[in-house]
Amino acid sequence: MYRIVNKKELNATVTLMEIDAPLIAKKTEPGQFIILRTDPDGERIPLTIADFNREKGTVTIIFQIVGATTEFLNHMEEGDSLHDFVGPLGRPTETEGKKKVAVVGGGVGCAIAYPIVKKLHAQGTEVHAIVGFRNKGLVILEEEFKTNSSKLVLMSDDGSCGKKGLVTDALKQLIESGEKYDEVITIGPLIMMKYVSMLTREYNLKTIASMNPVMIDGTGMCGGCRLSVGGQIKFACVDGPEFDAHEIDFDEAIARSTMYKPFELKTHEKVCNLLKAM
Repeated sequence: MYRIVNKKELNATVTLMEIDAPLIAKKTEPGQFIILRTDPDGERIPLTIADFNREKGTVTIIFQIVGATTEFLNHMEEGDSLHDFVGPLGRPTETEGKKKVAVVGGGVGCAIAYPIVKKLHAQGTEVHAIVGFRNKGLVILEEEFKTNSSKLVLMSDDGSCGKKGLVTDALKQLIESGEKYDEVITIGPLIMMKYVSMLTREYNLKTIASMNPVMIDGTGMCGGCRLSVGGQIKFACVDGPEFDAHEIDFDEAIARSTMYKPFELKTHEKVCNLLKAM
């Protein structure tokens, strides 16, 4: 059993939990993920590791309440225990040898971007973090990004915080102002990553995207997380979750991401009604 040692609401729909998992904390690296179950009959869901503390033996996850399992997870409290917490899974982010990197995060994807920014900054890389949210009320980890990046550009759709506009607007402005990046790393909604990739392709700028399709077993056996990358089938759980963004078929990934939405909405509603009755 994996005890919840800290729980914090980051905004109305996003929650941080710190989990007692010393064996995972010992081996995890930025870019990797875990798969958890809240109870013996629960759904297996993947969540990227947002942070870790090897000394304390804890792993931090940040999740958005979008479905039945995340709704149930959000009702758990400090002192409660998760039934399963498996990892670290996936390949770590490749950070060595990079002198200057732009990390572009959107929404709750910024929770995935943060540990990458943190590691790059710690190894002496110049990191420019570009993070975007729909509005001020949805901003997460702003101070953490400030502390661990050489430059932070905060964007919002409505202009209620930072600069008004899209993350691609900010990235394009930085590139055209003369910034020379070894690499761009983008993490967030599929449509955002698609347009970041389209922009960087114009500048022949190497770009890595972190993908988070539907996963079940985390070993490549189920095939649920398959993607088309460079004309080949790849599995995000074992081949990724990071891939060359210019080779990803984003249109296919976006279409696949909507396949289970009616089922997810129905199940989420059922769980919400059950929790209200408790």
